[in-house]
Amino acid sequence: MGGDMRVDVLIQGFPGRSLCHGGLGWSTITLLRDTQRTVLIDVGAFGVRRELIKQLRDHGVAPDAVTDVVLTHAHYDHSVNFTLFPNATPWIGDIELEWAASQPPGFNPLPELYVQALAKDPRTRRIRGDQEFLPGLRAIPVPGHTPGGLLYLLECPQRTLLFTGDSAKNRAELLSRDVDSSLDPVASRQSIDTIWALWRHRPGTVLVPGHDLCMVLDAEDQPVYLGERRAGIEAWFSESIASVANIDLCCEPDPRARRQAWAWTD
Repeated sequence: MGGDMRVDVLIQGFPGRSLCHGGLGWSTITLLRDTQRTVLIDVGAFGVRRELIKQLRDHGVAPDAVTDVVLTHAHYDHSVNFTLFPNATPWIGDIELEWAASQPPGFNPLPELYVQALAKDPRTRRIRGDQEFLPGLRAIPVPGHTPGGLLYLLECPQRTLLFTGDSAKNRAELLSRDVDSSLDPVASRQSIDTIWALWRHRPGTVLVPGHDLCMVLDAEDQPVYLGERRAGIEAWFSESIASVANIDLCCEPDPRARRQAWAWTD
């Protein structure tokens, strides 16, 4: 990608699941902009649409100005909103899309009709293996969570960024090397090893996971959060719509976290 790169996390991923209602599907969405392209890394689920359009407007980006939608994998919470960007080229791994499109409807996170639409869309571009598919943006296979998942490595003069999708959803998976909801746990552990090698290669590399805050490695090789977690629910448990219960879903913050809102310009 060209000069004057800016990176903004529009939607903060959340490392959790509902106990009674299935997955939360709160995944990370990141906006990349330079002088030539406006790129979204993953696009989220239905429930994020209102917040996503608000964040795009707040950042001065109209949906029809998005040039590329880059998907880490085909699960609903990362992919379905590709339909909202009429001028964008969707990018997804060839192995991932072939696998997802071949699956029958089932009780899994694949959005069957959207996968079929993505496979048939003439705009869709399939990434094959280890490939630099946009200038400076390289795809690297990280199977396990799904068979054809990809991470994206963005190399800029001042900084490197790793977008891991659900090959590493959160800090717990990175540290334990156990991946929740993996179709192939052995492959997932190997993919985590790949992520660690890439993360350590250049000091200051920012890792953007599928369901957590951004992180960097400190001097002791430990992940440190960038920014401050925000997650909560408003609920109506009383007899009046005017009475709202606010439920905070965040634990005590990591005392080492760098709490400024994280964005970056090269």
